[in-house]
Amino acid sequence: MIMTRRTTFGLLIVAALGFGGCCAPRQSTEESESTAQIPLQSLMFGKNTSFTIEGTLTTLVNGVSSASIENSSSRTTTRYLGREVEGDLNGDGLDDFSFWVAQDAGGSGTFYYVVVALQNPSGYTTTNAFLVGDRITPESMRIRSDARELHVSFIGRACGDPMTAPPSEPKVLLLKVTPNGVLEGLMG
Repeated sequence: MIMTRRTTFGLLIVAALGFGGCCAPRQSTEESESTAQIPLQSLMFGKNTSFTIEGTLTTLVNGVSSASIENSSSRTTTRYLGREVEGDLNGDGLDDFSFWVAQDAGGSGTFYYVVVALQNPSGYTTTNAFLVGDRITPESMRIRSDARELHVSFIGRACGDPMTAPPSEPKVLLLKVTPNGVLEGLMG
């Protein structure tokens, strides 16, 4: 299957149980950051928030967003998956948190993303959603505050495996938040 998402592929530091991986997505650093300001009391662990996916603003209400697709009877549905993790990702001393979302546009794939909510005195500001993969199995996340890194664990496919193959290879994707609030992959 050909991926139809606007994603630039490149090298990311991806590890599979401590070993180097391959075939990992790299998003452009030009992706716009989300400017949604969410008050602390209404965040509800990411279920009611806005962020950008592939440059399009997506707003979750009770953990779901559904939007029509131009010239199609299908809809794009984005769902909050949770599995939040807290820690300071931008070095300001406040705990930020990250969470998983999944997006289905009516095709054969389900695309999995990670979003970070950066805490500030008046609430949270979300980053862009970073594409982790298509038809993967999300596992867990860990924030290393000392390195300001988000470690995203998932089960993906081995290099060369077809998209129809079930995910079987453990991988870890390393992400950082730029000073402009954009979530991006670490380059080697």
